[in-house]
Amino acid sequence: MFQSISRGFGFLGQAMDMARKDGDLIKPSLYGMVVGAIVSLVGAIPIIAVAVLSGGTDIGNFVLFVLGAILIFAQYAVAYIFSGMTAYLVYGFVAEGDGRMDKAWEVVQRDWLDILSLAAASTVVKLVENALRGRGNRRNLLGGMLAGLLERVWTTATYFILPIMVIEDLSLFPAVKRATEIVKKNLLLVAVTEIGVSGVVGLVGFILVVIAVGIGVGIFAAFSALGSTGAIIGAGAAVLVAGTLIALVSAFSSYVTTAYHTCMFLWARDAERAVEAGQSLQSVRVPAPVAAVLAG
Repeated sequence: MFQSISRGFGFLGQAMDMARKDGDLIKPSLYGMVVGAIVSLVGAIPIIAVAVLSGGTDIGNFVLFVLGAILIFAQYAVAYIFSGMTAYLVYGFVAEGDGRMDKAWEVVQRDWLDILSLAAASTVVKLVENALRGRGNRRNLLGGMLAGLLERVWTTATYFILPIMVIEDLSLFPAVKRATEIVKKNLLLVAVTEIGVSGVVGLVGFILVVIAVGIGVGIFAAFSALGSTGAIIGAGAAVLVAGTLIALVSAFSSYVTTAYHTCMFLWARDAERAVEAGQSLQSVRVPAPVAAVLAG
């Protein structure tokens, strides 16, 4: 367990070093953060309007379901487009020492239909999860457990499917098959390293979010000392600053997670080719960013 966490910190350091050497690697995550926020805000307006005007009726509930599904699809589409760019940039950095934004943009334009099909599949999975969990008094423990398992399995799968799509130019179903094969052949390694990297990213992200909230509280407290007007200004400033910092933490976490799974895919692909050529796994060049993760 401790070795797994140590590997996670090792990759986190490598991911930060990659971003330092090539600032383009983290740009799509930042762009995705902004575009995603705009899409969520715009998509929430009609949902709120329908909920206020006709919520509780059969027609209103149906319209809310449709609008909610559309918003979920749009959110996934935005996330996958920019994560796909990140995956290709990481691939370019590892393979050629330079991740080029123009190439990454060309690739997502080429694969836009495949990316949208993945977003549609994830939307269906999310709707199934929500149905399993139930709502209000209809919530059940077993359904919640199944939904959690489905969410974890599918989320991990998409982390591999997306790099496969943009790097090997595969459509949804071949990419799902390819990702399944890679995970099956390296199940133990993927599971162990996944725990380490995701655990470290989650821990560091949580600490940074707590710090961001603390900064927001400090700003509010400082302005509140100036009176009621200061308290109002302080509340707005606190929300703005803390919200921005939390969004940046989320963007960085997205970058690290995408970079990790892209590097793992590149290693698994090279290992697969080596075995097919009759070579040993030891002869495979491990991508530098995941060398610490795969060591031991």
